[in-house]
Amino acid sequence: MVPPSPSSLPPINPRVPPSPPAAPPPLPPSDPRGVLKTHKTGAGSVGFNVLHRFGEGRGLRFALPHHYQFRKIPRNLQGRKGEGLQRGGGPIRHHLPPHEVRRVMPPDSFYFSIARDPAAAAESALSYYRSSVPAFRRAPSRSAFLLTPWLYYQPGLKGNHYARNLLWFDFGLPSISPSNMAAVAAAVRGLDAIFALVLLAEYFDESLVLLADALCWPLGAVVTFPHNGRPKGSVLRLGRGDMERLRQWNALDWALYVHFNRSFWARVRRFGLARMEREVTRLRGLREQWAQRCLQGGGPLPAAAILDRNLKPFQPGQGAAAVMGYELRADLGARDRETCERMATPELQYKDRLHRRQFGPNATNG
Repeated sequence: MVPPSPSSLPPINPRVPPSPPAAPPPLPPSDPRGVLKTHKTGAGSVGFNVLHRFGEGRGLRFALPHHYQFRKIPRNLQGRKGEGLQRGGGPIRHHLPPHEVRRVMPPDSFYFSIARDPAAAAESALSYYRSSVPAFRRAPSRSAFLLTPWLYYQPGLKGNHYARNLLWFDFGLPSISPSNMAAVAAAVRGLDAIFALVLLAEYFDESLVLLADALCWPLGAVVTFPHNGRPKGSVLRLGRGDMERLRQWNALDWALYVHFNRSFWARVRRFGLARMEREVTRLRGLREQWAQRCLQGGGPLPAAAILDRNLKPFQPGQGAAAVMGYELRADLGARDRETCERMATPELQYKDRLHRRQFGPNATNG
């Protein structure tokens, strides 16, 4: 099987974007929010850490799954538009298709998400899900899959959605041929009607600045330590040919990324390039200050070096790349420790933390 070619897609040029639709007005900080947590895009740092900290610090309630993931809208929320979410303005962070979430969120909710170049996202997915996805397991090596992914991929096999057009899947879009450009364009336009903002993993700090601006938050509210990172030596360097091949293999994701890239840089231009540069510098300075204040060693550590089990990140399993995490300095005062712990807590443990706060320490958590 030869992968389809997205050659008709326009090249990315962040400095010359087409005229985008007018941006929605910023929302007051109390309005409900929903974030679509896409896989392998850095969404964990934005989708769970920033929102969880913001909500927890203000006593908001979250829509939480019984275990660690919503596989469908819970019965107690079905047919009840925003009940339990409107009271207190609670956020929802989810892996569910947008049309399902909109059924239970208030109609004026602010939705945002994050996208990543599908070539880089594919390499990350392969490293993280190496032992659990059939298409990845069939390949004798990471390099073999990246060279000829179609040799190991079987459509419809459980788990194989991680191996091709994962971003398209995350956005809940229909299964269509990448060659049907009219259908692809219609699907992408439909997302514009839902999402007020789509961030880019490659421009993470610029994305956080835009998010703070859109939500009328102070810049300090979006300072975050990157989560779920890998040791540098475990990231497979992709050549130009690898990048193009993976973009072709993930042609639907590439169409999404090209679109979101254009709208992102159009928004940056409206924000102001010089202003953006200043805010990014300020954001990075704040992050570095908190890293030195909070973290042992001032940055991420291998999981084996993290003694606090509440801060030790989940490891994806045999054959997968290790995930880095954070250990707090031992000399922190009580107030700093609380803030630093929120910033350093991994996704699964933060969900447990919120669950205990909302339902009590003895409540069942899956």
